[in-house]
Amino acid sequence: MSTNKGFIYFICMVAAMGGLLFGYDWVVIGGAKPFYEQYFSIADSPLMQGVAMTTALIGCLVGAMVAGAAADRYGRKPLLMLSAVLFTVSAISTGLFNDFTLFNIARFVGGVGIGVASALSPMYIAETSPAEIRGRLVSLNQMTIVLGILAAQIVNMLLARDTTVAESQVWNVEWGWRWMFWAETLPAALFLVMSFFIPESPVYMRMKAATMSQPTEQGQQPTEQGQQPTEQGQQPTEQEQQAIGQGQQAIGQRQQEAGLRELVQSKYWRVLLLGLVIAVFQQWCGTNVIFNYAQEIFVGAGFDVDGMFINIVITGVANVIFTILALYTIEKWGRRTLILLGAGGLGIIYLTLGTCYFFEVKGVLMVALVVAAISVYAMTLGPVTWTLLAEIFPNRVRGIAMATCTFALWVGCCTLTFSFPSMNAALGSSGTFWIYSAICCCAFVFLWNRCPETKGKSLEQLEKELVTNKTNKQTT
Repeated sequence: MSTNKGFIYFICMVAAMGGLLFGYDWVVIGGAKPFYEQYFSIADSPLMQGVAMTTALIGCLVGAMVAGAAADRYGRKPLLMLSAVLFTVSAISTGLFNDFTLFNIARFVGGVGIGVASALSPMYIAETSPAEIRGRLVSLNQMTIVLGILAAQIVNMLLARDTTVAESQVWNVEWGWRWMFWAETLPAALFLVMSFFIPESPVYMRMKAATMSQPTEQGQQPTEQGQQPTEQGQQPTEQEQQAIGQGQQAIGQRQQEAGLRELVQSKYWRVLLLGLVIAVFQQWCGTNVIFNYAQEIFVGAGFDVDGMFINIVITGVANVIFTILALYTIEKWGRRTLILLGAGGLGIIYLTLGTCYFFEVKGVLMVALVVAAISVYAMTLGPVTWTLLAEIFPNRVRGIAMATCTFALWVGCCTLTFSFPSMNAALGSSGTFWIYSAICCCAFVFLWNRCPETKGKSLEQLEKELVTNKTNKQTT
């Protein structure tokens, strides 16, 4: 019996709105920064500037840390709804508050929303997607992230009035930065409303049914991964019923909900290490410094302020185009091929970019290299990271494992963000990008030896290959 793919696409798009808000909330503060710093009188205080920029990142760590255990206890859907509420509250209050402390509290709330959404959105999509299109659907989350980033860049550009005109500058300081944050309210509220119309993850329903030894909500039988809800009134075939029974029998071995203590058992070490390396490498590959420190990078390449903003838009457009391309290549080329292409490609580009900085090359070539790095990242590490993290962990520990890896990802993001200014000052742009190149080369070697191909395989099949079979080999 064919699955209702239209409904699957709908619920995955709703879940991916968490990625849209993630991207917008993460980037919007960059455009608001020059104006709220003047409003709060912190333009001459590097410490307070750092506090304002990092409060949301701390919220991300908290959100990612609690998301997994909460998702296993309360379900995926309630956590997605919670993230929508947090995004909405943060968007309104960040622009509303006139006190710097309250401003930072509002940013922290938004950061918690980012942390929850970044862990739950790809996991929910993976658990509700048929195996044959799961990679493409999980990649939608990365697609919406980059659309959110581009949307924030465009909104910031449109709202920031001509800074050479005194009256416009006053408006920017008094109201411009507020509307940059308030613009997030509409998609956040839409995400909240639409989240009422999506079902709970079928994997979570099976887990709860097996744990509590009772039928799932409304007496419905949970569906097996890859056998998603069919059209209303259709009954599962005998083959589907057999798959459901096998899935319930496997999950029925679970006596209590998995926690961090179970995740660190020896049988999960290999897959957990793989997930942590993938998560941290997505940040430490260095590409995100281009978004966070575009001014330093492009000014160092010889561009003035106007040229810098134009180049930021160019990188944003390239980010979107190559993420769209990734939606088609991730199922054809496979996850392993793409992540190796990303690690190797970025290693070569950063080696070249660092060399150009060393010899003080200026102009179009530098823009081309930066755009090439963004393009490679958008087509490979950006979407593939979330897809692999949502696929490689067994059902019983996926929630806590995704939260752990997402927490590690945000730790990587924090350390990358904090270290770049110091590295750039001490080593120069050339030395900084050479270090990123070395990191990419090391990751390439690790992933070549450890990263499996997950394309076209059910989550249960991947569990057997990555955990059960590995454990059996170690014990024999």
